[in-house]
Amino acid sequence: MLFNSFQFLFFFIVVFSLYLCLNHKHQNRMLLVASYIFYGSWDWRFLSLLIISTLLDYFCGLKIENEVCPRKRKRYLTLSVCGNLAILGFFKYFNFFIGSMTGLLGLFDIHVNPFHLNVLLPIGISFYTFQTMSYSLDIYRGRLKPTRKFLDFALYVSFFPQLVAGPIERAKSLLPQILGERHVTLEKIYHGTCLIFWGLFQKIYVADNLAKIVDPTYASTEHSGAAYWLASYAFMIQLYCDFAGYSNIAKGLGKMMGFDIMTNFYLPYFTCNVRDFWKRWHISLTSWVRDYLYYPLLKSSNSNFKKGLTVILTMSLIGLWHGPAWHFVAFGFYSGIGLIGYHITKPYFAVIRSKFPGRSVLIYRLIIGFLYFQGLMFGFMLFRAQETTRALKMASKVLFDFSWRPLHSEMLLALLLFAGPMLLIEMWQHLKKDLDVLIKANIWIKIPIYIILFFLMLIFGVSDEKAFIYFQF
Repeated sequence: MLFNSFQFLFFFIVVFSLYLCLNHKHQNRMLLVASYIFYGSWDWRFLSLLIISTLLDYFCGLKIENEVCPRKRKRYLTLSVCGNLAILGFFKYFNFFIGSMTGLLGLFDIHVNPFHLNVLLPIGISFYTFQTMSYSLDIYRGRLKPTRKFLDFALYVSFFPQLVAGPIERAKSLLPQILGERHVTLEKIYHGTCLIFWGLFQKIYVADNLAKIVDPTYASTEHSGAAYWLASYAFMIQLYCDFAGYSNIAKGLGKMMGFDIMTNFYLPYFTCNVRDFWKRWHISLTSWVRDYLYYPLLKSSNSNFKKGLTVILTMSLIGLWHGPAWHFVAFGFYSGIGLIGYHITKPYFAVIRSKFPGRSVLIYRLIIGFLYFQGLMFGFMLFRAQETTRALKMASKVLFDFSWRPLHSEMLLALLLFAGPMLLIEMWQHLKKDLDVLIKANIWIKIPIYIILFFLMLIFGVSDEKAFIYFQF
């Protein structure tokens, strides 16, 4: 059941109508049933995994809180973390690790016939397992009290707007909103509707149309460097609009019902360094990894060498989180190297920047921004190419094949046509430092903009309903 489908529109109209008629307790019960129906519409069999994860962390959360013995508390935390990782690892990474081990043994001329699972990847499993693990971890750290209301906790795990592609909500943020009274107002309905509209525009007009540039170009390694350069830029925007579009729709759906779902993207392409990019991109995942993996591994160490290794490890795991393939690991490793490079070169670039007086500093920013985006582009090339060797071949074309053909002009025009309106509005948001600048704008400004965006979707929108890219993660 896709957000960009008439099936979901009918589903949400029914859910929202019931929601407005019920009291708080029955709202929660209805939302739990609706969330299970929503998740079950993909494959009813995978509801069992969702329920198992819910039971596991509900039970472990209570035991961690009630136990006095530190060893027993840690035992239940281990059960929670290992249980969730076992579910995730078995269904998502089993074939990957078996295949990698088989390949490694082959290097030593040891040949085996490995067993492979022939099952579909449960949709959203990477999101809800991380969400439930954070619940147990926060209770163990004394940052959260467990709830004894199992059905409300089950709603926290399965809340349908952000269940299958995030954001990865923390219990200390979302659970109190489930347990407490919520208020639906016309202002929240309007705000939520605007977020949903903007998310649909990002998905239907921008992302799905840019896919027409990206997919055929990346299907072959025989194109010129200019083609891969344009297609990689198109993919960067496609991936962003596809995922940010989902996050905005999720936030809008929650807002209409009185929930405040976190912002998952904050204008990531309006930064000029890799550190700020990762602070603004997939914020719920990067902050999760920072709080539950990076800081515990670092343990307040002042060693730059250990910090560097920890950065590379955590970023490589972020890459692996995206999928069971080595090119995702390479993407994370590359991003980790970029972060280390940024911190090493930061003092030197500060000296260079000081040499540009007054307004000429704009020239410096343009140069640094251009170089930064080329580096970012190569990272996303690793992400999209599906094989590391293919990505390297494409990268070599970008670096050494500068031929320009008529087809490239068409690709550039399409890129400007489909990305341009979104980038103009995001530039406005960036200048005002406010993601809601269009929502808050004067009625004589925002109404014409919304009309233009609507007709762009109507005229150029892709007719078939395309799944969101992050559903596969």
